[in-house]
Amino acid sequence: MELIEHLSEKGQHDFKLVQKAIHEKDQRAYGELMHRYREPIYFMLLKMVNNKDDAEDLTIEAFGKAFKRLEQYTPQFAFSTWLFKIATNNCIDFIRKKRIKAISIDQGYQTDDGESIEISVKDMVMDPAEAMQKEERIRKMREIVDKLKPRYRRLVELRYFEERAYEEIAEELNLPLGTVKAQLFRAREFLFQMMQNTKDNY
Repeated sequence: MELIEHLSEKGQHDFKLVQKAIHEKDQRAYGELMHRYREPIYFMLLKMVNNKDDAEDLTIEAFGKAFKRLEQYTPQFAFSTWLFKIATNNCIDFIRKKRIKAISIDQGYQTDDGESIEISVKDMVMDPAEAMQKEERIRKMREIVDKLKPRYRRLVELRYFEERAYEEIAEELNLPLGTVKAQLFRAREFLFQMMQNTKDNY
C-alpha cells in the first residue's frame, strides 16, 4: 500500500474506502464516500451553475466519473481534492456547452481573443444522414431503457425523455424526493452498464 501518513485522518480513511471499493467491490465503501461528499459537491456546483436540477445532475455525473476512475486515484493528494477537481472540470465543460447552445445565430460569437465568428444556420442543421444516425441512437437508447425494471424505466422516461424536474417526478410518482434522486442514480448506473455491454452497436 502506498504511504498515506501525509494525509489527514479523514484523508487516510477515504483512501481505505477507495481501496475497499476497488479491490473488494464493497458497495458500502462507495456509499460512504458518496455520503461524505455529496452535499459539499452539490453546493459547490450549485454556486457554479445556479440551478438546482443542473447541480443535482452534475453531482451524480461527478461521482459516476470518479467511481469509474477510482483506480487512477493516488494518495499524493486527498481523495476530496481529486473528487472536487473532477466535479469542477465536468461542470466547466457543462457551462461551456450550455454557453455555446445559447449563442444567438443572428449575433454570432466573439472569442476571448476578440475574433468574431458568424454562425451559419445551414451548419447547425443536420443533413439527412446525420438525422438518421441520431434517430438510430435514440431508438437504441430507448431499447436499453425498456430493459430497465419498471420503476427505474419510468423515472428515466420522466427525467430524460420528458425533462421533468425532480420535484415533479416525486409528486407524480408519490415518492419522497430523496428516493427519486437515489433511484435515478441507480438507474443511470444500470444504463451505463448496459451501454457498456452493447457499446459495439453504437
